[in-house]
Amino acid sequence: MGHAKDEDLGLKDACLQAARESIAEHGVERLSLREVARRLGVSHQAPYRHFPSRDHLLAEVIRQCFQDFACFLDTRDKQPSPDQDLNCLGTRYLQFAMERPLEYRLMFGTPWPEPAEEVGLVRDALHAFNILRSDLQAMHGEGAEVQAQVDLDAMMIWSSMHGLASILQSSAVRHLDLAPGVPPQVPAYIMARMRSLLTGTAH
Repeated sequence: MGHAKDEDLGLKDACLQAARESIAEHGVERLSLREVARRLGVSHQAPYRHFPSRDHLLAEVIRQCFQDFACFLDTRDKQPSPDQDLNCLGTRYLQFAMERPLEYRLMFGTPWPEPAEEVGLVRDALHAFNILRSDLQAMHGEGAEVQAQVDLDAMMIWSSMHGLASILQSSAVRHLDLAPGVPPQVPAYIMARMRSLLTGTAH
């Protein structure tokens, strides 16, 4: 009985890995349970034991990306000062985006399928966002009266890091004729400017 359960879990993990490989090669649009089954050499019905539909499979793939992302942020070199820790978070964010572009695109560049709530995607995405919120709450304090400021700052930081990651991943940045030495300074410069802004407005 236990062996059969292990095999069943092995099939689920194999389906998720095959789905990632299919997306990497052909894009999200061509993902299907039939293609996953073909890659694994199993019957067309086998993936349905774990995923009722193609959208359930995609939602679980994206959920795992957010879970990995949150773990990546959590393993940063945490700093005692929240404003310094935000700098570490920003560095880890960019590192994840550059080292794992497929997962990054799946999280932030793919419309979430309908079963997102069902498989826990929303929960794990919120957990990743709350890592950022926790540093800002340490700066601003907690309570309903400062929650709006915390969320506004969180959105400012996220949008800045996301925009920077998108620019760094594009080929256009190599053709901007920037002054010598500027490109490698950009991430640290932007994070320093944000840190200055935040510490100037924090209560």
